[in-house]
Amino acid sequence: MNFIDAPSPNFDERGRNVDMIILHYTGMKTGAAALERMRDENAKVSAHYMVDEGGEIYRLVAEENRAWHAGVALWKGESDINARSVGIEIVNSGHEFGYRDFPDAQINAVISLVRDIRERYDVDPAMVLGHADVAPRRKEDPGEKFPWARFAEAGLALAPYNGDGSEGEAVSYDSALSMLQGLGYDAPPGDHAAALLAFQRRFCPVSLGQGFDRRTKAALASRSD
Repeated sequence: MNFIDAPSPNFDERGRNVDMIILHYTGMKTGAAALERMRDENAKVSAHYMVDEGGEIYRLVAEENRAWHAGVALWKGESDINARSVGIEIVNSGHEFGYRDFPDAQINAVISLVRDIRERYDVDPAMVLGHADVAPRRKEDPGEKFPWARFAEAGLALAPYNGDGSEGEAVSYDSALSMLQGLGYDAPPGDHAAALLAFQRRFCPVSLGQGFDRRTKAALASRSD
């Protein structure tokens, strides 16, 4: 693969093997602004890669090092997500600055990059996640417009739910919450709303903000098999 080297000073020792890939959007007005921020030692943020809208891939931190992209995060009870993951920033202005569709050239480049990383580290497709999945109270990215189905078709991630929701009618609230927790989301009873929104963005965006509706319950059941 062809990379544009743009080294960032914001990294430290990884300390463990990679078994996750975390996808982000940059959430800034331009890719240039995002790149500048991730290379600013005072910002204390970075990623291993940034993929621009035209498909250009910038390499900021070597994979053997721990980039600072996930922040305060949790998945399956483990908090140091940076230590176990490769972080990819995808240029998109995000919800704050005019969230838009991701261009084909950009997604094609991200698919190639994720495939390359996944093959080298044998990352399970279930461990290719969005930033919102591991930090639902703080983050929304890469958001409901992200084409997860294309990654699933390539065998790189779990597929979104595509049914009519009929299977969800038999799923109780308690079972649905248990499934959400079992997948890995930080969703304690009484404080699960953010995690539920993250799940919906990822697996059934048509139900975004609709609580445990039947489609969301069906999506949870399909992912918990």
